[in-house]
Amino acid sequence: MYCMHRITGALLATATLFIAGIQPAAAQSYPERPIRLIVPFPPGGGTDSIAREAANKVASTNGWNIVTENRPGAGGNLGIDAVAKAPADGYTIGLGQTSNLAINPTLYSSLPYDPETDLVPIGQVASAPLVLVVSTESPYKTIEEILAFARENPTELDYATSGNGTVAHLTVEQLQKLAGIQFTHIPYKGAAQGANDLIGGQVDMYMSSVPTLIGHIRNGKMRAIAVTSLNRTDDLPDVPTLAESGFPGFEAVTWFGLVGPKGMPPEAVQKLNTAFNAALQAEDVRAKYATQGAEASPGTAEAFGELIRTEKARWGQIVKDAGARVD
Repeated sequence: MYCMHRITGALLATATLFIAGIQPAAAQSYPERPIRLIVPFPPGGGTDSIAREAANKVASTNGWNIVTENRPGAGGNLGIDAVAKAPADGYTIGLGQTSNLAINPTLYSSLPYDPETDLVPIGQVASAPLVLVVSTESPYKTIEEILAFARENPTELDYATSGNGTVAHLTVEQLQKLAGIQFTHIPYKGAAQGANDLIGGQVDMYMSSVPTLIGHIRNGKMRAIAVTSLNRTDDLPDVPTLAESGFPGFEAVTWFGLVGPKGMPPEAVQKLNTAFNAALQAEDVRAKYATQGAEASPGTAEAFGELIRTEKARWGQIVKDAGARVD
């Protein structure tokens, strides 16, 4: 019996050493196959551009294969839900943002995932202010002119966003409440179609992130009315802020960050975080983001998790105060 115990103990010790030896090797070999990066909005928008710029840099620098997949719909919820329900093996990640990680848990009466219990933070990628635009054919040149018309003609002016529950949607809800006016919301599944309809005259205004719309502003197809940062942005120095246009302290910034399914191997989270942080610190990536009106925001997975928690509480209160709801 004593001999059997000694043999069993020796086998367990050998097995433990064997497993311990495998785990570091497995961590070092990750990734062994393509990584799927889900972008919860259509191709061509600001979120898609931010995701692909960072992913391409990581892939080219590390020799990894990162496949970007667009899964638009429901204000980004469909794509993030696909991430939450994917195998937690480190080979499916997603680019979440303020809307689908911080706003929608309160805005939607039934969300198929919980950002804090069904997802693991990997790291923040970028941040950017929003901008309110009109077509260059529009008669409106200032926010004061728009608000004056809206006060006399409730709901007659409409505005587009890339979906219910997005930062843009809630930002306009805030503006309407503060200004005592009412627009009509036209939600789209992504940025491209809404932008085309604005240029074509089908909608009056568009609220979205600066990276989404800055190309149209620069090529003269859209007129920027106001930005939502506290201070003017270097990319649009002549465009006033809402804070200086009669709404002191008004600020709304959208942020973007990588998440994976809960239960992802910590080694995969750390390796992804390290690789993307290096990409975000590269001068060419930072310069490309700057031209798009965004700022690269590298950081730890823990810091991004804290951002999600605090922003979820902040935007959740804004949703409740605005009385907004999507069922």
